[in-house]
Amino acid sequence: MSINVVEKIDASVTVKHVLVSVSDKSGLDSLVPKILDINPELKFFSTGGTYIRLQEILGDKADTCLTQVSEYTGQPETQGGLVKTLDFKIYLGLLTETYNDFHQSDLKRTESVPIDMVVVNLYPFKETIARTGVTVEQARGNIDIGGPCMIRAAAKNFIRVASVVDPADYDRIVSELKAGNGKLSLELRYQLAGKAFDHTAVYDRTIADYLAGQTIEQVAGCYKK
Repeated sequence: MSINVVEKIDASVTVKHVLVSVSDKSGLDSLVPKILDINPELKFFSTGGTYIRLQEILGDKADTCLTQVSEYTGQPETQGGLVKTLDFKIYLGLLTETYNDFHQSDLKRTESVPIDMVVVNLYPFKETIARTGVTVEQARGNIDIGGPCMIRAAAKNFIRVASVVDPADYDRIVSELKAGNGKLSLELRYQLAGKAFDHTAVYDRTIADYLAGQTIEQVAGCYKK
């Protein structure tokens, strides 16, 4: 029997730490101030263009509640944003379980925090390949790696973490946080997990179908011999 079988969880979880990294930034100007009003102690972690957008939204409050992922992990982003969130501290924060003493020890040892919600949507692969004349290399550059990993980790750990992939869910999340005094229910976390796995499955299927539809001549033609 696995030593990682979980037998105890909290039905409602207080959201204290939120990781935000989105391609589609619509709705952030509503979501972020509202959930911060519900819990003024909330901490946000973010990357790249999303971090800049959150700075704009939060204004002076950003100094106390917003941290760049690179500052948190101690690892600068790779050129072009190639590697931003694929870090041990991030995945400890996403995957650790509340009532697992070993997990809690790992958090303390690495000075990490449990991440209670991720707000992530992916590079626009479908939109990229819909453009006339797009090359395989242009398509390849829009294959998201860190985003699906974070979504899947958060969704797997729905017993503690909310995985948010759709701006259409922002209002519902705000409503439940407000009604629950800053907490999200197991029911909502579970529903969001199902939606998150569907989101990454469709994304991967789109990539696989596109790659299958290209000839090796189209692939090789993108690159110098």
